[in-house]
This record gives sequence, structure tokens and C-alpha cells, in this order.
Amino acid sequence: MRDAVGDDVGSWPVGEPGFWRQVVERLVTAVLVLDTAGRVTAANAAAERLLGRTTAAMRGADAHDLLHRDADGNRVPRGRCSLLRALAEGKEARGEGGTYLRGDGRLLAVSWSASPLTEDGSVKGMALLFADATGDRHVYRERTARTRALEDLNERLSLVAEITDVLGQTLETDEALARLVRLLVPRLADWAAVDLRTGSGEVHRVAVTGPEGRDAGFQGRRGPAPAEAGEGQDSPLDRALTGGESVLQERVAAVPPAAGHLPLAALHSGFLAAVGASSAVTVPLGTRDRITGALTVVRTDPTHPFDEGDLVAVSDVGRRVGVVIDNTRRYGRQRAVAEAMQRNLLAPLPRPGHLRLAARYQPAPAGSQVGGDWYDAFTLKDGALALVIGDVVGHDLTAAAGMAQLHGILRSLAWDHTGPPGAVVDRLDAAMPVITTVPLATLILARVEGDPDTGPWTLHWTSAGHPPPLLLSPDGTACYLEAGQGLLLGTGPATGAGRPDATHPLEPGSTLLLYTDGLVETPSSDLDTGLDRLRRHALAHAPEPLDTLCDRVLADVPPGSTDDVALLALRVPPP
Repeated sequence: MRDAVGDDVGSWPVGEPGFWRQVVERLVTAVLVLDTAGRVTAANAAAERLLGRTTAAMRGADAHDLLHRDADGNRVPRGRCSLLRALAEGKEARGEGGTYLRGDGRLLAVSWSASPLTEDGSVKGMALLFADATGDRHVYRERTARTRALEDLNERLSLVAEITDVLGQTLETDEALARLVRLLVPRLADWAAVDLRTGSGEVHRVAVTGPEGRDAGFQGRRGPAPAEAGEGQDSPLDRALTGGESVLQERVAAVPPAAGHLPLAALHSGFLAAVGASSAVTVPLGTRDRITGALTVVRTDPTHPFDEGDLVAVSDVGRRVGVVIDNTRRYGRQRAVAEAMQRNLLAPLPRPGHLRLAARYQPAPAGSQVGGDWYDAFTLKDGALALVIGDVVGHDLTAAAGMAQLHGILRSLAWDHTGPPGAVVDRLDAAMPVITTVPLATLILARVEGDPDTGPWTLHWTSAGHPPPLLLSPDGTACYLEAGQGLLLGTGPATGAGRPDATHPLEPGSTLLLYTDGLVETPSSDLDTGLDRLRRHALAHAPEPLDTLCDRVLADVPPGSTDDVALLALRVPPP
């Protein structure tokens, strides 16, 4: 049959010739018929109206070159045209968001559908149906904008929540700031910088992170703290530090600071210029009445500047980070006091004849709390050598103070009562709830008996729920002394015969290690694994001098420990 303009349309359904002409002409959907080369062979009235072109003007023209444009009106490369690809493959195709060029030069947003026209199994052309999608595109753009805005809001809220959660996991300022900038870059910004007020009246740039990670080249810059609010606030950094103001710079002019600018203004604008900032947000860290510093985030892509939503999110982050920094500083001061107290309360070791003593105290890693671990060694009035290792339940100043209380009381009881260690610890346990603030504690009290110069030496001890002593023998073997175990201090008075005591000879050349649980317990392993590790490492270093042995044993503690460690070592002289 023949179509509306006399062209053969192959497999179109057979019927009265005029019927199909009327159907196509009366369709409200625009129709173009293309040959196998993509040239226009026919068009209905709706296509003429929509394109502002007559059928005569379009017939024979390459449809792609004549009509297909991108959103800016530029020609689309033929290789990117899905309609031409469908024509070449003889397949159906459809598309949304295409753009056609009208005869009057205006661009028309279209949605389209194309089907091959075949005859006897051979493709003879393509029927292209298209419609004005201007309204659909507007709706699509609005929907896309709303969706993007919701996604951006959700991302900001998620980021703020994640920052709050991550920062709450550390009590160390440097680690908190390192975590902060790792979260901000690149999820929110291309660069992030943190400036903190110091106790010496300065502002110190302590953390800078960019696309390639931490950039130490920008760190360490200092300047005097800004004046009171209203005096010389000529930069966002000054305004954040003095007035607690959050500042959005949607467009950053790439102009270096003038010579007359105040130091903080020069620091801020110099940083923005150096990293090629196109937009920036600077917010105070903390609340208006307690500002600890300022956070600056930077984007370098001018097509994606910060907006008011980003300003709100970063301001919220700044408030939360300021509280964390304030807490970490307070904790740091408290930790320093507790650690100094704990070290000062650890008495110097005696030198009992040919017996050798060495001890170590290792605080918990930065970011963890100070514990109540301690050691002690002193000569009793009957000439025996007392050895003590203990661990008070609790942390910070409370633990340090409790350790000091037990330390003093135990020394007095051991000096006054020369009986077995178990009896001394029973008296300590009875006195503890009355004259100390310690709720629970573990310890080992031991007596080394024998002539300090000639021996032989014997170890008498009792354990109040403490890890067992490790004895390294001169024949290259090691064993844990697990006898003499009793209940923790603070769990109630002993029943029956009181706390158990144990006795073991100390061979010439042997080494005894008393230690706290931080040496053998880590979050990544169980107690049995830790005890086995200590045995192996101690044996490996047993031939070394006693001080070296202690250093090696501490160095072998695997990373991840969150507890402090006390270690007391006794070496019996060789024969």
C-alpha cells in the first residue's frame, strides 16, 4: 500500500488506502517516517505543527542532522544517537529527555518511540513517534531537584550523626580532630582546617586535610588570638573566634591578603588562596560563651558551592566538636594529674643484698583512662623482702587515690604483722571498706625469705584474685605459680582458715615476674592467649639483664591495649 505522501510502507496492515492516510493525519502524536538511511520520507500534520516545519521542507533531509540537538542547542555526535543505532540494528527504541530543533530556532523537549518498518523480513525504514515533553521535563526537573535536596539533607544529617558517634569514642584531642577531618574530606568538602585557641593567648592551626590526606605543610601556623568582638574582625576566622559567628563564603575571590591585614585574616585568606578555594564555610567550635577554636571547610569546584544548608550542617558539627574538644582538654588535665600522682606514689625500689629488682609502670595509651595499677617492694622488720603488685578497680583520680590508700595501709600492716601474707591481706580486706574508698581490688603480697646475700631463698605469697606470678627457671623453662589463689579484695570477709598461702623455692639464677592484667589482656585476644604470649616472650629474653627483660616484655604487648601496666621483676643471683 502507499502512505499519506505516496511512499511504500511495507508491512503496514492492508486495508483501504485512504483509511491509513486518515489515521496518520488525525493522530495527535507527531509521526515521521524515515528510510534506512535516516532521511525523512513522510510527516503528519502533528509533526509539522510541533516542529514548525512543512513536510516538503523536511522530506529527504537527514532527520538526525536536521533535528537532534543537546540541551544547549549543539549538534549531537551521530555515535551517541540511540535512534540511529536502533535504525541500523532494526530494533525498537524509545527515549526521554531528547531535544529537537524547530524551524523557528527554538529547542523542543521531546519523548519519542521508534519502530522498524519491515517487508518480507527486511527493514525498509523507521516510524518515529514523538511528543512535546516540555511540561514533563519541568516536572521531572522539579522532582529531581526535590529528590536531590532530600538526599543532600539526609547526607548532612547522616554526616553529623556519624561525626558525633565517632568523636564520642575518643578522649584525646589530636585523635578527635584527625577523625573529624577524615569524615569531612571528601564527603562534604575538598579541604578542612582546624584552628584552636591555646592557653598562651594564640590561635594554632592544628589539623589540615585535603584531597590527598593530611597536609602538614599548612599546619603549625600561629597567630595572636583575636581581640574582643567588634575589634578588628576583618575575616571569617576572626568573626568565628570572637563573636561565635558562622560565615558562608559562597564565592571566594582569589585575592591574596593585603599587607595591612591582621594576622588571622592573613592566615585565613592565604590558606583559601593556596588551595584554590571557590567557596568556604568557617564556624566556631563550641558555643558562644565557650569557643575553643574554628573549623574551616573549602570546596574548589565553582559549580558546586556551599549553600545555606551546608552552613547549618557545618555549624552543628562545630558546636558538637567544640564540646568534644573541651571535654578532651579537661580529661587530659585530669589524666596528667592522675598519672603524675600515680608515678609519684610508686616508691623507689630497695637493693636487698645480691637480689636484683626492676619495675616498670606504663600508662594506658592516649585516649584511654588511667588505671589503678601499682607495684611496691620494701624490706620488712624481720629482714624479709616484701613484693606487692596490685590493681584497683576504677579510673582516673579515683583509682590513683584508691591505690595510694591501699599502698599506705598495706605497708603499715605488713610491717606490723610478720605473719604469713594471707593473714596480712585478710586484715587489709577487713579494713578496706572502713578506711578507703576502694570498692574492689586485686593484688599479690609476697615475702622473699632467706639471707639477702647468700640465700637460699623461698617465696611465700597469697593472691587476691590477681594473675599468677611467672617464674623463669635457669634451665630455660617457665611456669605460672597458680597456688595461693583467694577472692578479690572487697568481695566480703574470708571464711574458715582465712586466705590461702603458697610457698615455692627460688633457684639461683631464676627470675620472678609480677604483673597486672594489662600485660596479658587485650581486646583482640583472650587471657590464655595473653598468658602464653607472656611466657614465650619472657623466656626469649630471660638471659638478658633484668632492666632489658622488663623493657622487652612491655614492648611485646600487642597494639590495642586500653589498660595500664605495672611490672615488678626479681632476679635471684646465680650460684
